[in-house]
Amino acid sequence: MSIQIINPATGDLIKTFTEFTQKMIEERLQSASQTYYQWKKIPFSIRKKLMLLVADNLQDNKEKYAKLITQEMGKPIIQSKSEIEKCILVCRYFAENAEKFLSNEIVQTEAMKSYIHCEPLGVILVIMPWNFPFWQVFRAVVPIIMAGNTVVLKHASNVSQTSLVIEKIFHDCGFLKGVFTSLLIEGSTVLRIIDDKRIVGVTLTGSESVGKIVAEYAGSTIKKTLLELGGSDPFIILSDANLESASEVAVQARMINAGQSCIAAKRFIVCEDIVDEFISLFVSKMKALVLGDPLDEKTQVGPLARKDLLTQLHQQVEKSLKKGAQLLLGGKIIQGKGFFYEQAIVSNVVKGMPLYDEEVFGPVASIIIVADENEALCVANDTKYGLGASVWTQKAKSIEKFIHGLEVGSVFINDMVKSDPRLPFGGIKLSGYGRELGMYGIKEFVNIKTIVIK
Repeated sequence: MSIQIINPATGDLIKTFTEFTQKMIEERLQSASQTYYQWKKIPFSIRKKLMLLVADNLQDNKEKYAKLITQEMGKPIIQSKSEIEKCILVCRYFAENAEKFLSNEIVQTEAMKSYIHCEPLGVILVIMPWNFPFWQVFRAVVPIIMAGNTVVLKHASNVSQTSLVIEKIFHDCGFLKGVFTSLLIEGSTVLRIIDDKRIVGVTLTGSESVGKIVAEYAGSTIKKTLLELGGSDPFIILSDANLESASEVAVQARMINAGQSCIAAKRFIVCEDIVDEFISLFVSKMKALVLGDPLDEKTQVGPLARKDLLTQLHQQVEKSLKKGAQLLLGGKIIQGKGFFYEQAIVSNVVKGMPLYDEEVFGPVASIIIVADENEALCVANDTKYGLGASVWTQKAKSIEKFIHGLEVGSVFINDMVKSDPRLPFGGIKLSGYGRELGMYGIKEFVNIKTIVIK
């Protein structure tokens, strides 16, 4: 079966790959399994040196890798460069801190000595999406590899070039063959990989529906899973918010990567006494964004990654409008080459509309009007997802109320939700479970072993 790479800005075919044969898959799984027993014994000092070389490689080739991202999935080139810079950051952070995070922890008991010792588990299957094709992979695999595991990557098919390039980066930087392995396979083959005895854990960033299937298959053989399944993040604007700052950040929070981000702000929950002023600022700033060729450094909004995503997004908007929502800006498919959609703002969004109930993966902002902060909190939690939330207020009591009341994995006050290598990242409810990044993230795929010496 062939895998086609389509340029989302033009609709043109970039490249065609042939799906790996069963023999090729077997060779790569065996290599990852055998290499694990060597890699787990490599001291942290060597792991650190190699990971810093990866960071240097990313730095030296930033322009080339950024262009690859833009051509494969349509991200504006400026944002693609930022994505590579973030990968550099995560490599350096875990190179410097992995040994400390995984060092023995002494616990005082009646025994002569008691401590907690962390050991790697084995081969981890990493299933990643297309929207941040470098960052999602590096965010997941750098802690896993620094902990002493080996990785088999199943990347999204539309970024297959990126998948192979990342494998080459690790190889060129001196990592043992088999520490990082890419598989060019379709989704149906993944379940067979999960069942393989050499795979000891699975981490997935993807859709809720895929997450359920992966968790079911992995659970049937008692394999550890980590799931990050997207969200419908609220951006809550209370009556005392600085509306100039809030509207400025709101545009960025919704429109990064043309809105194709799990932690992008998707539901803008605004108190009714300031909604008119916020809408005026929001519409003006959103309208000013430059949509166009993603390889042009002036472009701020690129195409959606695939045609089917474009169609799905427009259907969500149209169905919501038919149910009574009000279109304030954009909301049209741009005719011509590529998969472009006018950045849109839709107001009067209520429960029962797709723009309220579903994850909206594209450049569409939904405005939900509430009476006060109590209703704002209820609406924010009225979703099956629980990834992140942004709250805009100056009141200390309101800050505490939302920090403790929001059902999410992270709360950002007067700032947009973002991932940071220093902080754990993940969600609750149908946004998944487990954490990536930070001290907690690197311990997801280790054996936390209790040692007692009497």
